[in-house]
Amino acid sequence: MTVHKMIFAGFGGQGILLIGQMLAYAGMREGREVTFLPSYGPEMRGGTANCTVIISDHPISCPIIDKASCVVAMNLPSLLKFESMIEPGGKLFINTSLIEAEPARKDIEVYKVGATEAAKAEGNEKVANIVMLGAVIEQTGVVNAESIKKLLGETFSGTKASLLKINEGAFETGRKITF
Repeated sequence: MTVHKMIFAGFGGQGILLIGQMLAYAGMREGREVTFLPSYGPEMRGGTANCTVIISDHPISCPIIDKASCVVAMNLPSLLKFESMIEPGGKLFINTSLIEAEPARKDIEVYKVGATEAAKAEGNEKVANIVMLGAVIEQTGVVNAESIKKLLGETFSGTKASLLKINEGAFETGRKITF
């Protein structure tokens, strides 16, 4: 039975909930069972934001995660809060552009992604979340990259069509990061 229990965390304005939602939609479109549970502080931009996503081949009994197979920490408070929730052997993705601290755990796989720097190189640091999503998809295989590419096209259409190319580039940049 394949179950991916994931936590995405950062501060409001980093697009944490967007990438969690995109991952959930991709899982649904691939015929998987999915839960998406967002959480954010009342101040939104600049406050805390996180979400849990569970993607499974079988029915999910509860959307609440006590142990995660994967945590994405886009800032230091997120690393400090969620590192302990990773199951032994699980994966931790750290945005090293904003986190200089080393993880305390030695029983997990750590992926250091300079997401903000990579996003700046793409031309807009606001796509750091999409860089990170690319790295997560490539290293976990939780959903197919093609599913995310289709969602990018749908998400960044209409009045947001001008943002599609940079987001597609950011996603591919994240996928190509080597560890």
